[in-house]
Amino acid sequence: MSIYADEGTRPAAVSTSAIFGQVMLLVGVAIGFLAVGSLIGRDIPSGTATILGFGAIGMIFAQSFVRPLRAGPIGMLWLFAAALILGISLGPVLNAYAEAEPGVITQAAAGTALAVLGMGAIGLLTSKDLAPWIRPLSFAMLGLFAVSLVLLLVGGAGNPLLSIAVLLVSCALLVVDFNYVRRHATEDDVVWLATGIFVSIVNIFLSLLNLLGRR
Repeated sequence: MSIYADEGTRPAAVSTSAIFGQVMLLVGVAIGFLAVGSLIGRDIPSGTATILGFGAIGMIFAQSFVRPLRAGPIGMLWLFAAALILGISLGPVLNAYAEAEPGVITQAAAGTALAVLGMGAIGLLTSKDLAPWIRPLSFAMLGLFAVSLVLLLVGGAGNPLLSIAVLLVSCALLVVDFNYVRRHATEDDVVWLATGIFVSIVNIFLSLLNLLGRR
């Protein structure tokens, strides 16, 4: 899924490279909170993990529609809190993979990194304005993200076709996100762009984890 404010073209207050750096810094910090959360939550009961997973979904949905959560210090704190809670909820699942198929986590992480690099390069190098794709892809991802995460938390990794759909839409959203950074982004867009990229990265990782773990 991705979090978007207004998609119209606006003059940039700072350079594109500076905005890109700010966005990726927030993404990196959010991933750090996710990793810490997964370590905190690795031994929690599955029921608790499921409740926290629903809470994380709710926070991400709220950031999609509540404007004050899309920017500024409040938006950053909301992103980091959601990432931490999401990480805690995924702790038992990731711990199970680490014990049974440790190589799968490494492969999924490597595949995610390659996908982000590839889709980011495409988005930054594409001259065509992809902003019209923001809303349809975002709403599609909202539904797919919620369904796939719920299935993962309740003990079923889900249909591989669903994982493939999540993977493809997430990759498409990364292209759109990075294209938006190049063409439209201002400092007011940093938080919601970071949230969208972060969630796409998580979606890609979980999809690859599901697909690779089915061998």
